[in-house]
Amino acid sequence: MKSVRICLALVVMLALCAFSGQAAAEQKPLSIDSADRLFQIGEFAKAGERYARIAADHPDDYSATLQLGRIALLSNRLDDAEHWLKKAIDLRPGDADPKVMLAEVYYRRDDFEKAVAALNGVDVSANSLIVSQYPTLNVAKLQSFKGQTPYEVHGDGQITRLKFLRTDPLPLVSVRVNGGDEVTFFIDTGGSEVALDTDFARELGVPQFGAVQGTFSGGQHAEVQQGRIESLTVGDWTVKNLPVAMLPLRQLSQSLGAKRIDGVIGTTLFYHFLATLDYPRGELVLRRKTATGLEQLEAASGKGVAVPFWIASDHFMVAWGRVETLPPALLFVDTGLAGAGVKLAESVIKQAGIKLEEDKASTGAGGGGTLKTVPYVVRRLSFGPVQQENVPGLYDGPFPWENLFGFHLAGMVGHDFFKRYAVTFDFENMKILLQ
Repeated sequence: MKSVRICLALVVMLALCAFSGQAAAEQKPLSIDSADRLFQIGEFAKAGERYARIAADHPDDYSATLQLGRIALLSNRLDDAEHWLKKAIDLRPGDADPKVMLAEVYYRRDDFEKAVAALNGVDVSANSLIVSQYPTLNVAKLQSFKGQTPYEVHGDGQITRLKFLRTDPLPLVSVRVNGGDEVTFFIDTGGSEVALDTDFARELGVPQFGAVQGTFSGGQHAEVQQGRIESLTVGDWTVKNLPVAMLPLRQLSQSLGAKRIDGVIGTTLFYHFLATLDYPRGELVLRRKTATGLEQLEAASGKGVAVPFWIASDHFMVAWGRVETLPPALLFVDTGLAGAGVKLAESVIKQAGIKLEEDKASTGAGGGGTLKTVPYVVRRLSFGPVQQENVPGLYDGPFPWENLFGFHLAGMVGHDFFKRYAVTFDFENMKILLQ
């Protein structure tokens, strides 16, 4: 009988040990690898939850802290980004990445003085994160705005409208630079700061603050100068104190159907407004980023679709979409993709079984030089819940941004997809509205 009791006791002890082992396994701290995998596939909210749990359990975990700052910056939650990035700097004062991203936080707030201070100790010219993702963080350029308010808007009312000179192959508009004569710009959310043609900038006497290597379609590279202008007049408003990029743009004039192209309006200018590209009405609409502007936008929106988005680098708007029957993927919103509605990474083209129409290949000018482009058709393309069939696509070589940001980008959505809608970019609520 005694031996029976001993056996029973051993069974109970083994069971308790097994249970406690299972409980310990269940309580094991989250591995950062699982959070990293979620980030890599673009599940930023889920990844953020895991990083937050890791940071709560291990406040000195640098990787989790840095990633929380990165995700907040992607989401344009600038206060949160500032908090986590400052903490990451405290944990590793010698690391440059959190300083660069903190500088981007201040850049987006137009606090250029703080952006410069954040870069103290960073070798800006050699830092890989600045070179590849944040080339607009040019210290000399930012310092030139000392005592001035960047993107200072002068003009009456809550809204201004600017008619397109033409809509295809890209929207063209007339603007004035530094109070001069009207010149022709095209609109391209694939660009960041306002850009000027190099010859035009030279004619204006625009100051230069150095150059970076810009990356363009097909993986091409070209030198991009950094500068600034005193003003840009758009519609009834004049925006003062703008940083600008400078690169050869007049070479695009013929392909865009213009007598002469002198510049580009990119995402960074739009960031300062509630901007609408109203393709059906053929106009650019800018509203002030105020409570009144938001109310007017909501009143004017009516029925439409809101697609959440994130900002990678200094201007890459990315949102969920879907290519044919493949799983959902992140796509870059590039309204400056002319002559097509989509451009996919080669890996996605192969995965979807899309056939390139080599017999219809052509050559043309791109931001980085001459390109060979090969058309194809995507049978079904989704951007958020908006779906189109038989969308024209083009292949022009490597898609250089596919894995640049630490998560996968399947490609970009372009002009031919968006041109049936009024497209509004709401950087306050981080939504793109399609009406």
